[in-house]
Amino acid sequence: MSAVGQHSATNAAELVKDPAVKAALEAAKANEAQTIADQIRFCEVPAPSFKETARGEVLKRTFEQLGLQNVRVDKAGNVLGDYPGAAPRPRLVLAAHLDTVFPEGTDVKVKREGPGNNILRGPGIGDDCRGLAVLVAIVREMKKARVQTPGSITFVANVGEEGLGDLRGVKELFGTTMKDQIDRFVSIDGTGVHVTNVAVGSHRYRVTFKGPGGHSFGAFGMANPIGAMGRAIAKINEIQVPKQPKTTFNVGRVGGGTSVNSIPFDGWMEVDMRSSDPASLAAVDASFQKAVDAAVVEENQRWGKPGMITATKELVGDRPAGSTPENSAIVRSGLETATVLGFSANLGEGSTDSNLPMSLKIPAITIGGGGRGREAHALTESFDTIDSWMGTQHALLLTIALAQR
Repeated sequence: MSAVGQHSATNAAELVKDPAVKAALEAAKANEAQTIADQIRFCEVPAPSFKETARGEVLKRTFEQLGLQNVRVDKAGNVLGDYPGAAPRPRLVLAAHLDTVFPEGTDVKVKREGPGNNILRGPGIGDDCRGLAVLVAIVREMKKARVQTPGSITFVANVGEEGLGDLRGVKELFGTTMKDQIDRFVSIDGTGVHVTNVAVGSHRYRVTFKGPGGHSFGAFGMANPIGAMGRAIAKINEIQVPKQPKTTFNVGRVGGGTSVNSIPFDGWMEVDMRSSDPASLAAVDASFQKAVDAAVVEENQRWGKPGMITATKELVGDRPAGSTPENSAIVRSGLETATVLGFSANLGEGSTDSNLPMSLKIPAITIGGGGRGREAHALTESFDTIDSWMGTQHALLLTIALAQR
């Protein structure tokens, strides 16, 4: 049994000389077929946001079978398992999310395509079934090689990363389940070999416009909730945002009304806005608020019915912005471990589970799980398995590196 020594969190070149670490890395490549099989197995269990229980049970059984300690499920539905080190701290949390963007009833059967059957096609196959499979592979190979670390690791398959899940899994993790117990955090999300150190924050609103409604002919002249919504959308589309830091807005969904010949009594829209800069996000949010309020006033004035149309703005998603400095130990380790293995990893930005710890100033990054993913969030999502072992090795070595004192 080999014990990894007192290396700094970024000294990957020394770590790969350790016999146990070397054995684990070699096994990660040799056993990539098992990792891919797990990826398919997890993907074929439906897991829409808020309904991740079935897939979570599969991960719980897998954690138990691999010998993780204290395997449990918290109140949010996160599945946790511990890999104790010589000491309880520092504690690294390595996570991948259970949920997908696809609704209940989606066909989640994974198909193999390509001359060498190297293309896997199925909703969620890359995002984030790849992350879950790599998470499990790390446990498997560390256990087999008997890798010991000075610090401890908690492996987490978390809920609620996608869409209106609004990071509820990591919010529970950092707010209650493991509050004040997490020293470093890595999320495996997506494909390729990359390091995300900038968190794109987002605000998401559901805006509901209401009025009395009536017959389109008999009650003509009455202010129209959908008319107000249309005015609001037009105003939102005129909002000016900075190119750097990139700041965006989008009206993504609309609905309302009862029939073509009825003045509707309600109309609704869902709006998303994003930026990696908290001040820019706050500014576009303020402009959105003004646009909605002004649209309501204008619609009521147009028909001479002040106060008839109202609008309620419900915040349904709040992902904090933040970043982990490029010169921090965890970012340097993410890049160095790739270099030592002969790969290259680029820094980037994104909206992932790492948003929350970054906003809390806890060292955090998100990495890819290897391979090449395409058409994420589409029913035709695909994953190319060629050289996907690179992502497994990178995540494995990084995990060991960050479990140092």
